[in-house]
Amino acid sequence: MEKFTKLTGVAAPMPIRNIDTDMIIPKQFLKTIKREGLGVHLFDEMRYLDDGSENPDFVLNKPAYRNAQIIVAADNFGCGSSREHAPWALNDFGIRVIISTSFADIFYNNSFKNGMLPIRVDEETLGKLMDDAERGSNATLTIDLEAQTISGPDGGEVKFEIDPFRKHCLLEGLDDIGLTQKKADKIDSYETKQKASQPWLFA
Repeated sequence: MEKFTKLTGVAAPMPIRNIDTDMIIPKQFLKTIKREGLGVHLFDEMRYLDDGSENPDFVLNKPAYRNAQIIVAADNFGCGSSREHAPWALNDFGIRVIISTSFADIFYNNSFKNGMLPIRVDEETLGKLMDDAERGSNATLTIDLEAQTISGPDGGEVKFEIDPFRKHCLLEGLDDIGLTQKKADKIDSYETKQKASQPWLFA
């Protein structure tokens, strides 16, 4: 998993409440177990018109936000069904940070496991960051995970909270498999002892 330390990127404003996982990646695109290639279908029903062409009114189709790496969203982001394809699609598009007042628990957990940083802020802070994000090509935010700060285009800075263990995993680029591999020596030692003391279990 890619490490997350500090990111400066364009922030796209999405002032929509209850953006659910079917909006993020519609069900017809869940036929794959690959994490790559889903970005093109991110927000498919909002991003494209019925004829397959881009919807010019959708934020990520606007020139200033095509390379956005941050989304500033309204309350309850990632609600709905528990599809891991949702963070996969966001990540494949290039989104590394989502800022909202609240997240659905499963989406929130899946985001960390896929190297993305979901940040909870209060409503007042979200309003300020949404204003920053609506500046178009000047909508750049800096997220410093080590310092736990968000810096706006005018130099203003806000702090955010994060679980220390999740912070450690992102800084080190450790998903569940990576965490297990860090214990490889202890696992090998345990298996060696087990084979010696209970060889019939490995016959």
